[in-house]
Amino acid sequence: MKHILIVDDNKTNLASARSVLSNTYKVTAVTMGTQALKFLEKNFCDLILLDINMPEMDGFEVMKRIKENERCANIPIIFLTADCDSATESRCLEEGALDFIAKPFVAAVMRSRIARILELEDMRRQLANKLEEKIQEVSDIKSKSQQDALTGLWNRSYTENTINTRIKKGERGALFMIDMDNFKAINDIYGHIEGDNTLKMFADTMRDFSSENDILCRIGGDEFIMFVSGETTKEEIGALADNIILSLCHKIEQKKFETNSSVSIGIAQIPEDGNTFNAAYNAADKALYYVKQNGKNSYHFFSEQKAAENTRSGSLVDLKYLREVMSRTDSGKGAYQLDIDSFQHVYNFIRRFVERSGRDVQTVLFTAVCDDNEIPDIEETEIALEMMERAIYTSLRRADISTRYSGKQIIAILMDANTENGAIVAQRIIDCFKTLYTDGKIHFEFGIASV
Repeated sequence: MKHILIVDDNKTNLASARSVLSNTYKVTAVTMGTQALKFLEKNFCDLILLDINMPEMDGFEVMKRIKENERCANIPIIFLTADCDSATESRCLEEGALDFIAKPFVAAVMRSRIARILELEDMRRQLANKLEEKIQEVSDIKSKSQQDALTGLWNRSYTENTINTRIKKGERGALFMIDMDNFKAINDIYGHIEGDNTLKMFADTMRDFSSENDILCRIGGDEFIMFVSGETTKEEIGALADNIILSLCHKIEQKKFETNSSVSIGIAQIPEDGNTFNAAYNAADKALYYVKQNGKNSYHFFSEQKAAENTRSGSLVDLKYLREVMSRTDSGKGAYQLDIDSFQHVYNFIRRFVERSGRDVQTVLFTAVCDDNEIPDIEETEIALEMMERAIYTSLRRADISTRYSGKQIIAILMDANTENGAIVAQRIIDCFKTLYTDGKIHFEFGIASV
């Protein structure tokens, strides 16, 4: 049943109205405006019959107070009045009442007007609900068009527009460019479904380390953006980046991928490194490139890179000095050990060199094998690989190069060596390995081919 609240200081009128309406509606009757307001604090009704002329607080004041309450503002109100002049009627409607009923009541008229107002109110609520649903649908469609379908993070377009808007308002922050190292190998070896699951894990980890005002974005592939909002110190930003890397690497390790996958982050501070999204994006991208070229699995601030470049650009040097500076990281012993990406660049350079000069260069592939032909234990294999890397470093010359190719293999390039000499060197490396790795279950086999 619809619930009607009647407010009238005349008890005879209340009794008459209750008699007319109680068979059709639930009726609550009060004699004062303050009682009506108190009732509405904890209760709701579908319509209010409100007397105009009451002591202490008249009907107009009561209606004003009701309309100020957001929870009750849309309850339809019909005024009860003995004044039937046009001025009173006009004021009733201007003040927000939907209708008025003249006293003394005519039962049929009262029931008819109340039924009409309640019917109109039901229609208004239905239309309001439909409108709200449509607005929500449009909002959902707009939101989905701004989100990455796989991870649910924002896309670049939304991220760029939102960050630019915040920067214009004077907001400070830090932009993280986050990239998974060797992600392609996960897709190639374990399939795209596992690759997609890894990207979702990546996104969830970013959520774990973000606050409500931060913006998380997937640019595409395995590249992500995280805008850390607010005033933060460089130490706090660095600690956050470090925690993200550690957490992601731990989860990657739990998946037991044999892909040497890790996480690299480039960081630009706003507005110090750029006062637009594109400027900060480019700065963070350069910082990420620096990490990629210097071992990966770390983070780097663009400001540090920029400071180093500024220092170098402010010094006039000759070629002799430059050669000395560039050589300082070379210990002068053993083979160069590179990451796989850098190794590929060097390999292609050597291949072109061989084509032009006709020099002999050999590629040796060392593969870890378990003595009992079982699948090698991951931890034990890692120990064996480290020992083999040490054997290669100490056994080869400065001109030779090596890199870890996979979770079981290491590649070495032997300069100025033919197939016969290369095999002798490879065996010498394995003999050196055996002196370092004793009582283990893993040995290495090798294959050799000319570059």
